[in-house]
Amino acid sequence: MKILCIGRNYAEHAKELNNPLPKEPVFFMKPDTALLKDGAPFYHPDFSSDIHHEIEIVLRVGKAGKHISPEHALKYIDGITVGVDFTARDLQQQCKEKGLPWEKAKAFDGSAPIGTFIPFTEKHAQGEINFSLSVNEEVRQQGSSNDMIFNFQSIIAYLSQFVTLKTGDLIYTGTPSGVSAVKIGDRLKGFLNGEQLLSFEVK
Repeated sequence: MKILCIGRNYAEHAKELNNPLPKEPVFFMKPDTALLKDGAPFYHPDFSSDIHHEIEIVLRVGKAGKHISPEHALKYIDGITVGVDFTARDLQQQCKEKGLPWEKAKAFDGSAPIGTFIPFTEKHAQGEINFSLSVNEEVRQQGSSNDMIFNFQSIIAYLSQFVTLKTGDLIYTGTPSGVSAVKIGDRLKGFLNGEQLLSFEVK
């Protein structure tokens, strides 16, 4: 199982970090040790003082595929939920300034909390999907699949040009604006179309 993450897929988020809008999907990967399941707590690492939450719609791959066409892309998805792409923003900035890869800011242990999956249905394929993140009951991020620069079909088709998608792989599809730092004691909750699918504490 691998975790593929799309960066800069919402215009307002790209702007808040002073990043240019991409002409094609930007992706990076996280190892399976980044995954945080079943509401397990996130332990704030000592190596960063600026860990940012990034709520995202997450798709689960239901069957293997490579060079998938956009018109068939959604047939490869069997589950959907929300997840958090934690980012050590201070480490990421240091890496960017040096022109280095920034895996250590994205791929660290526990950096990919994941919610409860529900079946991916025609409603998800055809309709608008709204999602949000609250921190200590205060809404911090809200987004809509309609605001994506690259939709699900485009993401799946693009990724599969370079990386074979396998059953159980997870695709984090990008975060809207509103990212901010978390601190010990925070309770994060993630919602998909109003349904809470994710809840965990920062320790």
